This record gives sequence, C-alpha cells and structure tokens, in this order.
Amino acid sequence: MEKTTTKPPRGYRNNNPLNIRRTNSKWTGLASVQSDKAFCQFVAMQYGWRAAFRLLYNYWHKHGCDTIRKIITRWAPPADNNNTEAYIKHVVKYVGWQADEELPPIELKPYTWCTLALAMADMENGTTVGLDVNAIMVGWAMAIYGK
Repeated sequence: MEKTTTKPPRGYRNNNPLNIRRTNSKWTGLASVQSDKAFCQFVAMQYGWRAAFRLLYNYWHKHGCDTIRKIITRWAPPADNNNTEAYIKHVVKYVGWQADEELPPIELKPYTWCTLALAMADMENGTTVGLDVNAIMVGWAMAIYGK
C-alpha cells in the first residue's frame, strides 16, 4: 500500500499559525530568510504564537477588541475581502462562547486566549491537528511577560 503524505498548511510550515502578514514589524523570532512573499516566517512555532498573542494583547488593550466579534472583525475585516461573519461563526462554534460575550484581559486568562487562538488557527489553516500545546503556552508567556 502506498503511503500518501500531505504538506502541512502554509501557516504551520511558516511557524505562523494565525498567518500574520508581512509588514515592517521586526518580530522576535523572525526567520532570517523570509521566502513567503505574504506572510511572516518564524524560526519556531512559539515565536509565531508569541506574535499572535502580542497582536491580540494590543487588540484588547489599545483597540477595545474585547469580544470575538470585535477581534475577528479587526483580524479579518470585510474590506480585505474576508468572509468575516463565517470566521466569527467558526470561532464561536469552536470555543462555545457568544460572539459578543466580553472576554477578560489576555494576561488574566491564558486558557481563554489560547483557546481563542487555537480556534483562529483552525480557521486560518483548516486544522489544529499536530499543534504543540506547549508551544502555544510558551508563546503566550513570552507575549505577556516580555520575552
């Protein structure tokens, strides 16, 4: 029997589970070579998670994005040709919370925010199979505690 192998999704190949777009930001842990023209590439998954949690931290603290609806509308705005409502519905179904339910500050509830980030990674990549939970938690800790 022939074994079929499939390539991991782009976000996971890039160690960038939420598909953060390339900008002028000099993220901690960026790979020295950025061969993907659209999305950041990190040296290890925890750095991709760190960047994602730094953005989510700023969403909550600087932009008032304290619900799934507000977060996803900013993350994947309709103006960028995203199906924002489908994204919101996917995340709501994944986490089991309401779209307009107020979320606690990211630094107070790691489980809540890691679950939200996993739901977003699932939407971005079509799966969360094979993701290392430790890398998620390390990324959260680096984002919150400044490493």
